[in-house]
Amino acid sequence: MQDEYRTVAREGMHETEVNRSRFLCALAPAASEEEAQAFIARVRKEHPGANHNCWAYVIGADASVQKASDDGEPGGTAGVPMLQMLTRRDMRYVVAVVTRYFGGVKLGAGGLIRAYGGAVGEALDALGTITRRRFRLATVTVDHQRAGKVQNDLRSTGREVRDVRYGEAVTIEIGLPDADVEAFRGWLADVTAGTAELRLGGEAYGDA
Repeated sequence: MQDEYRTVAREGMHETEVNRSRFLCALAPAASEEEAQAFIARVRKEHPGANHNCWAYVIGADASVQKASDDGEPGGTAGVPMLQMLTRRDMRYVVAVVTRYFGGVKLGAGGLIRAYGGAVGEALDALGTITRRRFRLATVTVDHQRAGKVQNDLRSTGREVRDVRYGEAVTIEIGLPDADVEAFRGWLADVTAGTAELRLGGEAYGDA
């Protein structure tokens, strides 16, 4: 598994103009191919009068799914340069749709490649990207007497507290980088006099 990946910070749209043709690049995070396809369908519906709605997406922290479409533009001049821009920027779990309104001036193959790839690059710059790092889900079980101090210490050291549940004991869910697990185990034993229990769960990605 990848230790980290980058994705778009938020859904949004950025417009560029090349020789009177308008290129509207819509970007969105997408957790799955289904989400990416739903976003493409939504953008297409919003621009029924556009000449083309070309798209590309990369799914998976290791970029295992990469797909693109020229949507009627000459083969390889739209979807592929869009996809190449996403992968060149190490973007993952992201979908891009570039809607083109033709301005009357033909751009040629080279011009189209630059325009479509450039529209994605400019949109990424405008909307911003975030890095997400791999971490281990972990559960700390501690008595009520010590729970408040543990939570405060976790937050003050920048640990991500994902959930807190109160029962006979207090259960605190956190995210830990794999490299920190053993050091954290020692720290927890120190602050709770060995009374807390640490259980490790699966892996996930969170904001860096």
